[in-house]
Amino acid sequence: MREYHINIFYSKDDKSYIADIPDLKFCSASGNTPQRALEEVLIAKKLWLEEAQASGLKIPLPKYKPLIYQVDLQPMFSV
Repeated sequence: MREYHINIFYSKDDKSYIADIPDLKFCSASGNTPQRALEEVLIAKKLWLEEAQASGLKIPLPKYKPLIYQVDLQPMFSV
């Protein structure tokens, strides 16, 4: 299976952790712990990909990278 970035965050409104996969539209899940949200979104990912393949839909390549992974960490000051 392709490796997609997974975001996990706490939602005060939902009072649970939310995990989502930005590259897979509407692919998300929740859980009462970050680990449970991750477990659930991995199930959702598997089902999302199976359904897309069965329906003949284009499966996107993993592209999403959070800004923190895109920043070139250069020293802010030279000594």
